Amino acid sequence: MTKKLFDQFPEPSLTFDLIFPVVLDWLQVHSGSINDFLSNEDDWLFVNRDLNGRVRLILPERIKDSEQRMLWDHLASNLMQRLGKHAYPQNAEILFEISQEQALQGATSYLVDGFTNVWVLDRLATGANWARIAPEAEGAPRIVFFSIKGGVGRSTALAATAWNLAQEGKRVLVLDLDLESPGLSSALLPPERQPMYGITDWLIEDLVDNGDVVFESMVATSNLSHDGEIHVVPAHGADHGEYIAKLGRVWMPKLQTDGTREAWSSRLGRLLQNLEERIQPDAVLIDSRSGIDEIASACITELGAKQILLFSLEGEQTWNGYRMLFEQWLRAGVAQQIRERLQVVGAIVPELDRLGYLAGLREHSYEVFVDTLYDEIAPIKIGEVGPRLDGTWKVGGLSEGWSFDEADETAPHHPWAVNWHRSFAGLLSLQGRLAAIDAKEVMSVFGALIDGVSNAVEGRHLL
Repeated sequence: MTKKLFDQFPEPSLTFDLIFPVVLDWLQVHSGSINDFLSNEDDWLFVNRDLNGRVRLILPERIKDSEQRMLWDHLASNLMQRLGKHAYPQNAEILFEISQEQALQGATSYLVDGFTNVWVLDRLATGANWARIAPEAEGAPRIVFFSIKGGVGRSTALAATAWNLAQEGKRVLVLDLDLESPGLSSALLPPERQPMYGITDWLIEDLVDNGDVVFESMVATSNLSHDGEIHVVPAHGADHGEYIAKLGRVWMPKLQTDGTREAWSSRLGRLLQNLEERIQPDAVLIDSRSGIDEIASACITELGAKQILLFSLEGEQTWNGYRMLFEQWLRAGVAQQIRERLQVVGAIVPELDRLGYLAGLREHSYEVFVDTLYDEIAPIKIGEVGPRLDGTWKVGGLSEGWSFDEADETAPHHPWAVNWHRSFAGLLSLQGRLAAIDAKEVMSVFGALIDGVSNAVEGRHLL
């Protein structure tokens, strides 16, 4: 496949998408010399792509004046010739660093298959890091509501789910992390209950060690709590103040007294941990911004989510978006760390021909999962030996991989339907609607989603 790419695009015309295929081909061609170098377990090689898309090598400082320097100058020169405009100029092809930590400096990184201690580093202008998957957080399960595109009823579904969990007596913590398009809090809180501050206020004040000033005034209890409690942390407070000016600063890393920088996503994780310690919730529901950006990256990969709900409309834009995301996890070698947490949700399923619509949604969802996240094995059909609770298949006592039949209702690609209903078509009227709603009506619209989230909260598995 790599040779085809080279044949189609001569090296002088090499573009961004071909950089890493060229690098991987170079690594394979020179694998003997590279592996000999890496036989010393203290040695390492980083292939660094900078903010402008230019590539150079990063090696341990000791190589700079060693007998191996000539070999690496030759290898680097060979790679630069292949990269064309995406190469560093002569005499700058190699950067020498004292340690791996110094070389990393917050870059997205992943290990290259087939090599020991060869890493690809990608420097991004944003704080998004889709290649770093945090382990599932301890304590209350964190459920992320996410969509590739907006306007899919994600926030409405989250509000209804929180309402149902509270009906069951659960203490629920809700975070509105759709910072650039906030509104969830209006569905769960009447105007008089809106807190003074929100998430953006805390992120700004934390930069100057002033977070404690707003912390106690950024959570409000919903009047929809019933037998349980719904604690809402909005994107901004009742008086949004200079929201745009604040929003332009929330992504800032925090400079610590020792000179290190704490990424904004780490600061967000610290806030969430503090909120959990204060409220002691049974479940945490997180409304992520739609699209592939810093907020979505933090919510999905860095907050230790137990379950990530992928709201989907039937259409090419939806599946192209999720395919891009899944392929990124594959390239970074982290797909296995996150795939079992994913679940497709069929958003605002139309009233007419619901079965046909869901069948099409399931078919296209299955295609994307098979092409990217499912293992390349023949899944056992329904009625034969079933899956273990962790999703692996049991055949003669052996785990054969992670895959599912298209019709398997327990599979992550099988959509949980959220039916369209005019009573739940907008957030503005939802607060009053949920205050006097009949539980049966909520279940008729959100039943599959509510049951799935309840199972996750209770630690049950759908079988």
